[in-house]
Amino acid sequence: LRANDKYESNDEHKFKYLRVIESKMGAETDNFDVQQRILLPKSPDIEQLPSDVSTEAQLSLIPDTFKSDGANSKPLKHVDEDTNEVFTYALQPMRYAVGFILLVELMERFSYYGIVFTETSFLTGVYDHDWNAGMTAIEASSYVSTGVALAYTSPFCGALLADVFLGYYWSIVVGCICFYIPGLLLILFTTIPYGNDFNKVALSFGALFLWPVGTGIVKSINNVFGAKQFHPIVQSRLIESYYVTFYMVINIGSLVGGFVVPILAQHNITLAYSLPVIMLVSAMTVFLSGTSRYCISKPRGDLIPSNFSCCSRKKEASSSKTSLGKILRICSLAIPFNIVYSQLATMFIVQGTVMRKEFGFLDAASMNNVDALAVLFFGTVIGKKLYPWLAQKNIKIATTHKFAIGIALGALSLVWAMVVQHLIFKQYHENQEPISVLWQAPSYILVGAGEIFAISTAYETAFTLSPPDKKALASAINIFCIGGLPNAMCLVLYHVCSPWFLNADGKANIHTLELYTEAHVGRYFLVLLGIAFLGIGINLLPQIKEFVSELETSAASAIKTPLLTPRRPRRNKEDETSSLLESQKLKHQYVIDRPGSFRAAPFLNDSANNPVNKQLDKNRKGYLMRLKSKGKILS
Repeated sequence: LRANDKYESNDEHKFKYLRVIESKMGAETDNFDVQQRILLPKSPDIEQLPSDVSTEAQLSLIPDTFKSDGANSKPLKHVDEDTNEVFTYALQPMRYAVGFILLVELMERFSYYGIVFTETSFLTGVYDHDWNAGMTAIEASSYVSTGVALAYTSPFCGALLADVFLGYYWSIVVGCICFYIPGLLLILFTTIPYGNDFNKVALSFGALFLWPVGTGIVKSINNVFGAKQFHPIVQSRLIESYYVTFYMVINIGSLVGGFVVPILAQHNITLAYSLPVIMLVSAMTVFLSGTSRYCISKPRGDLIPSNFSCCSRKKEASSSKTSLGKILRICSLAIPFNIVYSQLATMFIVQGTVMRKEFGFLDAASMNNVDALAVLFFGTVIGKKLYPWLAQKNIKIATTHKFAIGIALGALSLVWAMVVQHLIFKQYHENQEPISVLWQAPSYILVGAGEIFAISTAYETAFTLSPPDKKALASAINIFCIGGLPNAMCLVLYHVCSPWFLNADGKANIHTLELYTEAHVGRYFLVLLGIAFLGIGINLLPQIKEFVSELETSAASAIKTPLLTPRRPRRNKEDETSSLLESQKLKHQYVIDRPGSFRAAPFLNDSANNPVNKQLDKNRKGYLMRLKSKGKILS
């Protein structure tokens, strides 16, 4: 029986070990398990194939099934199981194609954070006292939150375009050229004095429609389009590395954009807002120049996979809806942290506006760079050091516990914000002087550390648990939970807590230190702290942990493995005369489904009432079920 395991791993010795078993147990054996295991070839396992093929040497070791014909630049091949499309891939996707995609992401994040971090100050007149929208601090915060909420909700439009109508490539092109860049141009034009009144209509059309829709489309598609440049089987490990690089690119873009644009805005807001336009146009030019390098799939044209029959189509659609609904429930577990995260562009800016600039240029908007630096630092430490160390100790942090840790770090940032609030009041009452804006740094650092546990985990969960043909939609759901829902909730909170943002005259004008000390912003931070504690408690519930763990286990077991047709074993003449083989050929004929499903069909010429056949059938089903439970067979 142990020898039989060896036979399963090397089909060449099938008949050799058959004769060994025959000599040990007798030709007329009734050991059904032995007969069963001989008749069922072992399904190839994904673990038998390399998952990081990136060199010519590795290419020579994989089966020809994964090699393209005559494509030197793209030697890898994959056939889509649903559409039968043939895709080719490069050995070095990062250098060959993904770099162009990441450049778009880099410049998009540069533009997005350059605008978001300065928009509140621009609307309230901090950068230009003579030409601005004339909004109060709370009006500007609500305005920015509305734009961010729309930007994090519009990814559903991107998912619809990518999965149904245009495909990933053309959706990125349309999102940037038709929405994002025109939106940035409108915002730029409103900074130029023209006429007597500030053009709020043009600003709203650009900042609350074109720009949010454009960033939402690009944000939901770019990460998936980049991942699709890797072979889904023999380069699966490289996809994991790609997502680490992708998250780093996001933060580099936000770091540079959040540093350069606010500094330029202090001198010339028009020059500052022209820079995102130039950068994104340049990135799109480079992206379009690499069109021939990309692996571009066609849109399915339907939200339901097209390779199922009418009956099973309904079942598949129901399964996809259920999966996406559960993804929404899981991603919503991180919403308490995302509510704290959304304060970086709103109330933290309002608080920092009444604090003293440092080094002549480091103001409230520039302090968001501390968050980006913290993400880069903690991302390296946690991803490269902590997680590998825990893996060596066989310790895995549950997804819900990661969310809880992230929310706890966000809660600590709010605690520190309240400490800063106390210091502002204390210093003002002593000598009417502002405190340094550097006192806000710990809040930004704590939020940056929390992002690694909360937001990056949400990205990973949405990608791994989503159906293969719904990656963009799952990405949109996750982005909606990161920015859409939290900012919508913040708008409600601003309205409910509005009395706390009024000065002594009952006006929502707290952009100076004196007026700020007349308001009660600290109470708002206290409400946010209560929401964070509630999120921690929910994520620590055993029932929630079990729910998420079961979904992760189910998704892992449903990963499709390549189905390769097994090589026919060479037979010797004496093998053909084996009495055991002969009896099996005559009495228990199997038909193996092709191509390569490795699912044994029912007996052809045995009576259903034969007790021997009943026992054989029972053992066959049990064996198949054991393989299926390990992800080796999909029925």
